Amino acid sequence: MDRYDTFLLDMWGVMHNGSEPYEGVLQTVEELKKAGKKMIVLSNSSKRRENSEKMLVKLGFNPSDFDNIITSGDVSHSLLQNNADSLGCQNWDVLTNLINQKKQNVFVFGSGDDDEIYCTSAGWTLTSVEEADLIVSRGTFTINDGTTIISKKENEAEYWKVMEESMTRAAQRKVPMLVTNPDKVRPDEGLPPMPGAIGDTYERFVWTTHCAPISDMTEEKAREYVKRIGKPFLEVYDIALGNDDGRSRAIMIGDALETDIVGGNAAGVDALWVVNDGIHGKDVAETGADGVLDSFNGNEFTYAYGKKNMPRYLTDHFRWA
Repeated sequence: MDRYDTFLLDMWGVMHNGSEPYEGVLQTVEELKKAGKKMIVLSNSSKRRENSEKMLVKLGFNPSDFDNIITSGDVSHSLLQNNADSLGCQNWDVLTNLINQKKQNVFVFGSGDDDEIYCTSAGWTLTSVEEADLIVSRGTFTINDGTTIISKKENEAEYWKVMEESMTRAAQRKVPMLVTNPDKVRPDEGLPPMPGAIGDTYERFVWTTHCAPISDMTEEKAREYVKRIGKPFLEVYDIALGNDDGRSRAIMIGDALETDIVGGNAAGVDALWVVNDGIHGKDVAETGADGVLDSFNGNEFTYAYGKKNMPRYLTDHFRWA
Protein backbone atom coordinates (compact mmCIF):
# COMPACT_ATOMS: atom_id res chain seq x y z
CA MET A 1 0.00 0.00 0.00
CA ASP A 2 2.87 2.36 0.77
CA ARG A 3 3.85 2.23 -2.90
CA TYR A 4 0.68 4.09 -3.96
CA ASP A 5 -0.76 7.51 -3.20
CA THR A 6 -3.83 7.38 -5.47
CA PHE A 7 -6.39 4.57 -5.58
CA LEU A 8 -8.74 4.50 -8.57
CA LEU A 9 -11.81 2.53 -7.52
CA ASP A 10 -14.43 0.85 -9.63
CA MET A 11 -17.84 0.78 -7.94
CA TRP A 12 -19.97 -2.17 -9.05
CA GLY A 13 -17.99 -5.40 -8.60
CA VAL A 14 -15.39 -3.92 -6.25
CA MET A 15 -17.23 -1.78 -3.70
CA HIS A 16 -20.74 -3.25 -3.99
CA ASN A 17 -22.87 -5.82 -5.81
CA GLY A 18 -25.66 -3.45 -6.82
CA SER A 19 -27.62 -3.76 -3.59
CA GLU A 20 -25.12 -3.84 -0.73
CA PRO A 21 -21.41 -3.24 -0.10
CA TYR A 22 -19.13 -6.23 -0.17
CA GLU A 23 -17.89 -7.49 3.17
CA GLY A 24 -15.02 -5.41 4.52
CA VAL A 25 -15.16 -2.66 1.88
CA LEU A 26 -16.44 0.07 4.20
CA GLN A 27 -13.55 -0.63 6.56
CA THR A 28 -11.08 -0.65 3.68
CA VAL A 29 -12.21 2.79 2.53
CA GLU A 30 -11.97 4.04 6.12
CA GLU A 31 -8.42 2.69 6.51
CA LEU A 32 -7.27 4.19 3.22
CA LYS A 33 -8.72 7.52 4.30
CA LYS A 34 -6.87 7.30 7.63
CA ALA A 35 -3.65 6.55 5.76
CA GLY A 36 -4.04 9.77 3.79
CA LYS A 37 -4.56 8.04 0.46
CA LYS A 38 -6.30 9.78 -2.40
CA MET A 39 -9.36 7.81 -3.54
CA ILE A 40 -11.10 8.49 -6.83
CA VAL A 41 -14.18 6.60 -7.97
CA LEU A 42 -14.25 5.75 -11.69
CA SER A 43 -17.73 4.60 -12.65
CA ASN A 44 -18.93 3.65 -16.12
CA SER A 45 -22.45 4.68 -15.19
CA SER A 46 -24.15 6.61 -17.97
CA LYS A 47 -25.79 8.83 -15.37
CA ARG A 48 -24.50 12.02 -13.79
CA ARG A 49 -22.24 12.17 -10.75
CA GLU A 50 -25.14 13.00 -8.43
CA ASN A 51 -26.66 9.58 -9.06
CA SER A 52 -23.46 7.81 -7.98
CA GLU A 53 -23.25 9.98 -4.87
CA LYS A 54 -26.78 8.95 -3.91
CA MET A 55 -25.92 5.30 -4.51
CA LEU A 56 -22.85 5.56 -2.28
CA VAL A 57 -24.89 7.10 0.53
CA LYS A 58 -27.55 4.40 0.16
CA LEU A 59 -24.87 1.73 0.53
CA GLY A 60 -23.37 3.31 3.62
CA PHE A 61 -20.42 5.17 2.13
CA ASN A 62 -19.62 8.83 2.72
CA PRO A 63 -19.09 10.50 -0.67
CA SER A 64 -16.83 13.10 0.95
CA ASP A 65 -14.29 10.35 1.65
CA PHE A 66 -13.50 10.33 -2.07
CA ASP A 67 -11.39 13.02 -3.68
CA ASN A 68 -13.40 12.76 -6.90
CA ILE A 69 -16.30 10.74 -8.31
CA ILE A 70 -16.07 10.51 -12.08
CA THR A 71 -18.86 8.95 -14.12
CA SER A 72 -18.92 8.27 -17.83
CA GLY A 73 -22.29 9.98 -18.02
CA ASP A 74 -20.95 13.17 -16.48
CA VAL A 75 -17.95 13.32 -18.82
CA SER A 76 -20.15 12.54 -21.83
CA HIS A 77 -22.53 15.32 -20.82
CA SER A 78 -19.59 17.74 -20.90
CA LEU A 79 -18.56 16.48 -24.34
CA LEU A 80 -22.09 17.15 -25.56
CA GLN A 81 -21.54 20.78 -24.53
CA ASN A 82 -18.00 20.88 -25.97
CA ASN A 83 -16.49 21.76 -22.60
CA ALA A 84 -14.87 18.49 -21.51
CA ASP A 85 -11.54 20.31 -21.54
CA SER A 86 -12.70 22.08 -18.37
CA LEU A 87 -12.70 18.67 -16.67
CA GLY A 88 -9.21 17.83 -17.87
CA CYS A 89 -9.72 15.77 -21.01
CA GLN A 90 -10.02 16.47 -24.72
CA ASN A 91 -13.27 17.19 -26.50
CA TRP A 92 -14.30 15.00 -29.41
CA ASP A 93 -13.60 16.80 -32.68
CA VAL A 94 -16.70 15.29 -34.25
CA LEU A 95 -18.94 16.84 -31.61
CA THR A 96 -17.03 20.12 -31.69
CA ASN A 97 -17.67 20.41 -35.43
CA LEU A 98 -21.36 19.54 -35.10
CA ILE A 99 -21.87 22.07 -32.31
CA ASN A 100 -20.03 24.79 -34.23
CA GLN A 101 -22.31 24.11 -37.19
CA LYS A 102 -25.35 24.15 -34.89
CA LYS A 103 -26.16 20.58 -35.86
CA GLN A 104 -27.46 19.28 -32.55
CA ASN A 105 -30.19 16.78 -33.34
CA VAL A 106 -29.83 13.49 -31.50
CA PHE A 107 -31.39 10.02 -31.59
CA VAL A 108 -31.16 8.07 -28.34
CA PHE A 109 -30.76 4.46 -27.32
CA GLY A 110 -31.69 5.05 -23.71
CA SER A 111 -32.02 3.75 -20.20
CA GLY A 112 -35.54 5.11 -19.88
CA ASP A 113 -34.35 7.28 -17.01
CA ASP A 114 -34.28 10.99 -17.93
CA ASP A 115 -32.78 10.36 -21.39
CA GLU A 116 -34.46 13.42 -22.89
CA ILE A 117 -33.46 15.71 -20.00
CA TYR A 118 -29.89 14.41 -20.23
CA CYS A 119 -29.65 15.48 -23.88
CA THR A 120 -31.69 18.68 -23.84
CA SER A 121 -29.82 20.02 -20.80
CA ALA A 122 -26.66 19.76 -22.91
CA GLY A 123 -28.24 21.70 -25.78
CA TRP A 124 -29.43 18.85 -28.00
CA THR A 125 -32.86 18.14 -29.48
CA LEU A 126 -34.24 14.62 -29.82
CA THR A 127 -35.27 13.67 -33.34
CA SER A 128 -35.74 10.77 -35.73
CA VAL A 129 -32.80 8.70 -36.89
CA GLU A 130 -33.26 10.10 -40.41
CA GLU A 131 -32.67 13.65 -39.15
CA ALA A 132 -30.15 12.91 -36.41
CA ASP A 133 -26.68 14.42 -36.42
CA LEU A 134 -25.65 12.14 -33.56
CA ILE A 135 -26.70 8.96 -31.82
CA VAL A 136 -26.31 8.72 -28.04
CA SER A 137 -26.16 5.24 -26.57
CA ARG A 138 -26.73 5.45 -22.82
CA GLY A 139 -28.92 2.42 -22.18
CA THR A 140 -30.41 -0.76 -23.57
CA PHE A 141 -34.04 -0.36 -22.51
CA THR A 142 -35.62 2.29 -24.74
CA ILE A 143 -35.35 3.93 -28.15
CA ASN A 144 -36.31 7.60 -28.13
CA ASP A 145 -36.73 10.01 -31.05
CA GLY A 146 -38.37 12.75 -29.03
CA THR A 147 -41.83 11.77 -30.20
CA THR A 148 -42.09 8.03 -29.66
CA ILE A 149 -40.44 5.86 -27.02
CA ILE A 150 -40.03 2.16 -27.79
CA SER A 151 -39.63 0.17 -24.57
CA LYS A 152 -37.94 -3.23 -24.54
CA LYS A 153 -39.86 -4.12 -21.40
CA GLU A 154 -43.23 -3.36 -22.99
CA ASN A 155 -42.59 -4.80 -26.46
CA GLU A 156 -39.26 -6.57 -26.85
CA ALA A 157 -39.87 -7.75 -30.42
CA GLU A 158 -40.65 -4.20 -31.57
CA TYR A 159 -37.62 -2.88 -29.68
CA TRP A 160 -35.17 -5.17 -31.51
CA LYS A 161 -36.88 -4.53 -34.84
CA VAL A 162 -36.57 -0.75 -34.46
CA MET A 163 -33.03 -1.12 -33.14
CA GLU A 164 -31.90 -2.94 -36.31
CA GLU A 165 -33.76 -0.57 -38.63
CA SER A 166 -32.32 2.47 -36.87
CA MET A 167 -28.76 1.19 -37.01
CA THR A 168 -29.13 0.38 -40.70
CA ARG A 169 -30.37 3.87 -41.56
CA ALA A 170 -27.80 5.61 -39.36
CA ALA A 171 -24.93 3.53 -40.74
CA GLN A 172 -25.91 4.40 -44.30
CA ARG A 173 -25.51 8.08 -43.38
CA LYS A 174 -22.40 7.46 -41.21
CA VAL A 175 -24.01 9.18 -38.24
CA PRO A 176 -21.50 9.29 -35.35
CA MET A 177 -22.35 7.63 -32.04
CA LEU A 178 -21.45 8.65 -28.49
CA VAL A 179 -21.48 5.73 -26.04
CA THR A 180 -21.86 7.03 -22.50
CA ASN A 181 -21.15 3.66 -20.85
CA PRO A 182 -18.60 1.37 -22.55
CA ASP A 183 -19.63 -1.71 -20.50
CA LYS A 184 -20.81 -4.46 -22.81
CA VAL A 185 -22.64 -6.58 -20.24
CA ARG A 186 -24.25 -5.96 -16.87
CA PRO A 187 -22.96 -8.11 -13.96
CA ASP A 188 -26.42 -9.60 -13.39
CA GLU A 189 -27.75 -13.08 -14.02
CA GLY A 190 -27.28 -13.91 -17.70
CA LEU A 191 -24.97 -10.92 -18.27
CA PRO A 192 -27.54 -8.77 -20.14
CA PRO A 193 -26.18 -6.29 -22.73
CA MET A 194 -25.09 -2.75 -21.97
CA PRO A 195 -24.45 0.33 -24.16
CA GLY A 196 -20.95 -0.81 -25.08
CA ALA A 197 -22.51 -3.73 -26.95
CA ILE A 198 -24.60 -1.28 -28.97
CA GLY A 199 -21.40 0.56 -29.89
CA ASP A 200 -19.76 -2.65 -31.08
CA THR A 201 -22.79 -3.60 -33.14
CA TYR A 202 -23.03 -0.16 -34.73
CA GLU A 203 -19.36 -0.27 -35.71
CA ARG A 204 -20.06 -3.48 -37.61
CA PHE A 205 -23.06 -1.87 -39.32
CA VAL A 206 -20.92 1.09 -40.43
CA TRP A 207 -18.12 -1.19 -41.61
CA THR A 208 -20.26 -3.71 -43.52
CA THR A 209 -22.41 -0.97 -45.09
CA HIS A 210 -19.40 0.84 -46.56
CA CYS A 211 -16.69 -1.80 -46.99
CA ALA A 212 -15.41 -3.20 -50.31
CA PRO A 213 -16.62 -3.48 -52.98
CA ILE A 214 -19.01 -0.62 -52.10
CA SER A 215 -16.33 1.60 -50.57
CA ASP A 216 -13.03 1.42 -48.70
CA MET A 217 -14.29 1.31 -45.10
CA THR A 218 -12.16 -0.84 -42.75
CA GLU A 219 -12.87 -2.15 -39.26
CA GLU A 220 -10.35 0.32 -37.84
CA LYS A 221 -11.88 3.28 -39.68
CA ALA A 222 -15.38 2.29 -38.56
CA ARG A 223 -14.21 2.79 -34.95
CA GLU A 224 -13.79 6.49 -35.68
CA TYR A 225 -17.58 6.82 -35.88
CA VAL A 226 -18.09 5.54 -32.33
CA LYS A 227 -16.75 7.45 -29.33
CA ARG A 228 -16.82 5.61 -26.01
CA ILE A 229 -16.41 7.52 -22.77
CA GLY A 230 -15.37 5.65 -19.64
CA LYS A 231 -13.00 2.86 -18.73
CA PRO A 232 -10.88 1.60 -20.47
CA PHE A 233 -10.65 4.79 -22.54
CA LEU A 234 -8.28 7.50 -21.47
CA GLU A 235 -10.55 10.51 -20.91
CA VAL A 236 -11.58 9.43 -17.41
CA TYR A 237 -7.99 8.63 -16.45
CA ASP A 238 -6.80 12.00 -17.73
CA ILE A 239 -9.42 13.70 -15.56
CA ALA A 240 -8.50 11.59 -12.53
CA LEU A 241 -4.73 11.81 -12.82
CA GLY A 242 -3.90 14.89 -14.87
CA ASN A 243 -0.39 14.78 -16.27
CA ASP A 244 1.89 11.75 -16.08
CA ASP A 245 3.85 12.84 -13.01
CA GLY A 246 1.82 10.87 -10.48
CA ARG A 247 0.87 7.79 -12.48
CA SER A 248 3.66 5.63 -11.08
CA ARG A 249 2.08 6.20 -7.66
CA ALA A 250 -1.47 5.33 -8.76
CA ILE A 251 -3.27 1.99 -8.93
CA MET A 252 -6.53 0.95 -10.62
CA ILE A 253 -8.66 -1.48 -8.61
CA GLY A 254 -11.34 -3.27 -10.59
CA ASP A 255 -13.13 -6.53 -11.28
CA ALA A 256 -13.59 -6.30 -15.07
CA LEU A 257 -10.65 -7.22 -17.29
CA GLU A 258 -12.01 -5.46 -20.38
CA THR A 259 -12.62 -2.10 -18.71
CA ASP A 260 -10.73 -1.80 -15.42
CA ILE A 261 -7.57 -3.77 -16.12
CA VAL A 262 -7.23 -2.82 -19.79
CA GLY A 263 -7.89 0.78 -18.78
CA GLY A 264 -5.25 0.75 -16.06
CA ASN A 265 -2.70 -0.71 -18.45
CA ALA A 266 -3.55 1.84 -21.15
CA ALA A 267 -3.33 4.73 -18.68
CA GLY A 268 0.09 3.66 -17.47
CA VAL A 269 -0.91 2.73 -13.93
CA ASP A 270 -0.66 -0.54 -12.05
CA ALA A 271 -3.84 -2.61 -11.75
CA LEU A 272 -5.25 -4.79 -9.00
CA TRP A 273 -7.76 -7.36 -10.25
CA VAL A 274 -10.52 -8.34 -7.80
CA VAL A 275 -11.26 -11.88 -8.93
CA ASN A 276 -13.94 -13.38 -6.69
CA ASP A 277 -16.42 -10.50 -6.70
CA GLY A 278 -17.92 -8.85 -9.76
CA ILE A 279 -18.24 -9.92 -13.33
CA HIS A 280 -15.66 -12.73 -13.51
CA GLY A 281 -16.41 -14.34 -10.14
CA LYS A 282 -18.36 -17.32 -11.50
CA ASP A 283 -15.83 -18.05 -14.25
CA VAL A 284 -12.91 -17.75 -11.83
CA ALA A 285 -14.59 -20.30 -9.56
CA GLU A 286 -14.89 -22.71 -12.48
CA THR A 287 -11.58 -22.28 -14.35
CA GLY A 288 -9.37 -20.23 -12.03
CA ALA A 289 -8.03 -16.71 -12.47
CA ASP A 290 -5.29 -17.82 -14.87
CA GLY A 291 -7.82 -19.57 -17.07
CA VAL A 292 -10.06 -16.49 -17.22
CA LEU A 293 -7.11 -14.24 -17.99
CA ASP A 294 -5.79 -16.57 -20.71
CA SER A 295 -9.23 -16.74 -22.30
CA PHE A 296 -9.56 -12.97 -22.25
CA ASN A 297 -6.13 -12.40 -23.77
CA GLY A 298 -6.94 -14.91 -26.51
CA ASN A 299 -10.02 -12.97 -27.54
CA GLU A 300 -9.38 -10.37 -30.25
CA PHE A 301 -12.86 -8.86 -29.92
CA THR A 302 -12.31 -6.85 -26.76
CA TYR A 303 -11.25 -3.28 -26.06
CA ALA A 304 -7.69 -4.58 -25.82
CA TYR A 305 -7.91 -5.21 -29.61
CA GLY A 306 -5.61 -8.23 -29.41
CA LYS A 307 -3.05 -6.71 -27.06
CA LYS A 308 -2.15 -8.83 -24.03
CA ASN A 309 -3.11 -7.32 -20.69
CA MET A 310 -1.94 -8.29 -17.21
CA PRO A 311 -2.89 -6.98 -13.79
CA ARG A 312 0.07 -6.35 -11.52
CA TYR A 313 -1.78 -7.89 -8.58
CA LEU A 314 -4.70 -10.22 -7.89
CA THR A 315 -6.89 -10.30 -4.80
CA ASP A 316 -9.96 -12.32 -3.87
CA HIS A 317 -11.82 -9.29 -2.50
CA PHE A 318 -11.26 -5.59 -1.89
CA ARG A 319 -10.63 -5.90 1.82
CA TRP A 320 -8.22 -4.49 4.36
CA ALA A 321 -5.68 -7.20 5.18
